[in-house]
Amino acid sequence: MNLISKMLVAPAAVLALWAVTAQAATNDEIAERLKPVGEVCVMGEECKGVEAVAASAGGGARTADDIVAKNCSACHSAGVLGAPKIGDTAAWQARASNGVDGLLANAIAGINAMPPKGTCGDCSDDELRAAIEKMSGL
Repeated sequence: MNLISKMLVAPAAVLALWAVTAQAATNDEIAERLKPVGEVCVMGEECKGVEAVAASAGGGARTADDIVAKNCSACHSAGVLGAPKIGDTAAWQARASNGVDGLLANAIAGINAMPPKGTCGDCSDDELRAAIEKMSGL
């Protein structure tokens, strides 16, 4: 073998090995990579998997602790951008000129840097009220 042939054999061998491993994927692996990430359901028709989603999304009432931990604590535990801290009743009372109802109205509409309903767009008004009462101590 001359020098040029030897220099071409190594890259050709690497390319051949790569091609073999690329083709080693089974049809099941390919189908798994290509499967849709979601499903469109039409009202009135049966849609598989909806029960599991409904149970996890709203199957049971969330507690105030759940909502505070998941949605409120990011800002209210550290007082980000002037947000009243969890458990600082004096700071919450200073903002509660209309009581918890006023705080709830501000939470629903959004105030200052806080967007409407904070980061809990799917929270009910009762869930927000419970979270405010839990954080404020009012």
